[in-house]
Amino acid sequence: MKPRLGGDAYQVTFLNWETALHLLFVCTGNICRSPTAERLALRSGAELSIPNFAVSSAGTRAVIGHPIHADAARVLERLGGDASAFAARQLTARIAAPADLIVTMTRAHRDAVLELAPSKLHHTFMLAEVARLVSACGAVTIADLSRLRSHLVGSDVADVPDPMGHGAEAYEMAGSLIVELLPPVMALFARTSRCAGGNER
Repeated sequence: MKPRLGGDAYQVTFLNWETALHLLFVCTGNICRSPTAERLALRSGAELSIPNFAVSSAGTRAVIGHPIHADAARVLERLGGDASAFAARQLTARIAAPADLIVTMTRAHRDAVLELAPSKLHHTFMLAEVARLVSACGAVTIADLSRLRSHLVGSDVADVPDPMGHGAEAYEMAGSLIVELLPPVMALFARTSRCAGGNER
């Protein structure tokens, strides 16, 4: 496994860097929601034996260099994730560029990603949007998401709310929502990896 470093590094379960499937989670400060999703996805990727799977996170207004917030870390570890050796980083176009799928916690984060990297339009979705497109609309691989996006028109897709400043219960609620919405994302990556050797993205 490649360790998480500073800057633009990714954690990966295999080192075939050129063909890796990249999953990027985005929230605001990169110390609560997106690292929780990152570390839970990392564990899930290992459990599903997804080859060449890379996962990372970044923030639209990151608290650069900070570890995962203590309350978020407690929730993450209770859910089976590893909160150690983490440093928050600012979302940049360079970080967004290699991502096969960018998953945001809110609509505002999605809009911020697309303002920074408009070329990622077909690769950027809210966490709840991906979950719905997979579970209710039949998305099989990452490539299906953009094609099925029109099914989301008029639907009420929930944000993962920011727990900062709202007490321990808010962190528990955010963690629980991420755990609920993450499995369809990981199933999508597992299927994408199997389809054409990971070439159908």
